[in-house]
Amino acid sequence: MNRNKTIIFSILLSLVVLLSACASNATPAAPATPRTLSVTGSAQASLTPDVAYINIGVHSENADAQEAVAINNTTSQAVADALVAQGVDAKDIRTVNFSIYPQDEYGPDGQKTGTKYVVDNTVYVTLRDLTKIGVILGEAVKAGANSINGIQFDIADKTPYLTDARKAAVDNAYQQAQELAKAAGVELGAVQSISYYNSYAVPAPMDMKGIGGGGAASYVPVSAGQLPITVDVSVTYEIK
Repeated sequence: MNRNKTIIFSILLSLVVLLSACASNATPAAPATPRTLSVTGSAQASLTPDVAYINIGVHSENADAQEAVAINNTTSQAVADALVAQGVDAKDIRTVNFSIYPQDEYGPDGQKTGTKYVVDNTVYVTLRDLTKIGVILGEAVKAGANSINGIQFDIADKTPYLTDARKAAVDNAYQQAQELAKAAGVELGAVQSISYYNSYAVPAPMDMKGIGGGGAASYVPVSAGQLPITVDVSVTYEIK
């Protein structure tokens, strides 16, 4: 009788061990995927430019290379002096190109008649007082600038404007999410993810190539206009 009890006890103990091992190896159930609601909020603002960038250059040609360079140097210095005289900081005048190259000349019959040397000296100028931009351009032309490639208007520091626009975009996203949640009969939970991107339209450079020559007016009419910026945010909310 005792022997039978021992056998039964051993069998029960083995079953307990086997069940415990199976329980420890069982794969836990995957958590339920949370319900979410995603929206995109936007905000726009129109800003007044406070800085302009422009390429101002001097183009010279002469049959003698040294003479071409000398003429160009004298005129380029006169242009730089004129810019400084109008309040442009010397640190805002940066040389971006200086080149000299030969250019063959040909007669009506296609025969080579000689060679001239072309010299270009271009500076990249930052203009911070836009109220004087027309006068500054006029004075540069009067000093000898004959190659003005265009004006690019911009905002020197967009940080505060972008900060306000991002806040407005987040508020816009929240309002949309609240409307959708109410229409669906659910409640919003915590924010699960958020991302944003901003863009601003920089006007194409104004074509100023027609400016030049001794008869140019001292005042060049220029309008900075407005620069629109747009901020979009993508926000995902949990649905309770």
